[in-house]
Amino acid sequence: MIYTTFLVLFFFAFPAREIPFSHESNTVSDSLAIPVLNYEELRPLLHLDNDTTYVVNFWATWCVPCVKELPYFMQLDSIYRKDAFKLVLVSLDFKKDYLRKLQPFVREKGLERNVLVLEDNRSNFWIDDIDKTWSGSIPATLVFKGKERAFFERTFQHVDELSDIVKPFLNH
Repeated sequence: MIYTTFLVLFFFAFPAREIPFSHESNTVSDSLAIPVLNYEELRPLLHLDNDTTYVVNFWATWCVPCVKELPYFMQLDSIYRKDAFKLVLVSLDFKKDYLRKLQPFVREKGLERNVLVLEDNRSNFWIDDIDKTWSGSIPATLVFKGKERAFFERTFQHVDELSDIVKPFLNH
């Protein structure tokens, strides 16, 4: 509960802030520097009702289309960084790959400020809870601002496609 409160305050309450990762170079290589949440911890963050537009992308390092579109999400983050905007990349990687694959990938691509891991084996519950139309395939993207929501179960081919779906949320 305290961890969830901490994440809400520092991860979502201040859109220009970074996820509280350890950026120190002396981080022990056998400890994960990426927040890991179960769905009960993630769910409140997917329903924040404030002036910020959230883009939440569900992805994994083993998903080729997911990895291919990540640069577009990072470009989107750069474009709207000064706005009330927050990009969240929710990794669905397998636990056995966190240290060996996910963490090095996140560091190499400079994704530290945006990534967290969803570790919850009740996918039949949380997939439907996130969006009733979601089949469970990734990549999948949720865009929301307050009560207004849009869900996209598809791969984006260009940053302009992402920008086109985000602009209406920013303009409200």
